[in-house]
Amino acid sequence: MVRKKYNISVEATLEVIGGKWKCVILCHLTHGKRRTSDLKRIMPAITQKMLTQQLRELENDGIVNRIVYNQVPPKVEYELSDYGRSLEPILNALCNWGDQHIVKEYGDKSAVLEDNGLNDFNSDNRELVQP
Repeated sequence: MVRKKYNISVEATLEVIGGKWKCVILCHLTHGKRRTSDLKRIMPAITQKMLTQQLRELENDGIVNRIVYNQVPPKVEYELSDYGRSLEPILNALCNWGDQHIVKEYGDKSAVLEDNGLNDFNSDNRELVQP
């Protein structure tokens, strides 16, 4: 087995959570378990194929748990694993930086952020809600 070499350790982080959608998915999962259909509803721009692919990759990397309920119709939920919860400080930092960037570029967060219950328009810094 050939061991992978990184030039800097952030490459290892981005290999797991990099890309357009993984951090968004992870931020939503910090609020608790979600079904695939819930994630699709709150992330309307992602395709079903991409959502499924990203969830599988996060599951394979041990970041999320896939919970299958033995019932009809079938029910599957995703949650952050304990290892995935270790990413919360990083996700908080990304959200806070994004808030500051939006204010710098647009002046008003409410002008560009969706009013979906997940965004805090009154605070400069936030912490992700613990379930």
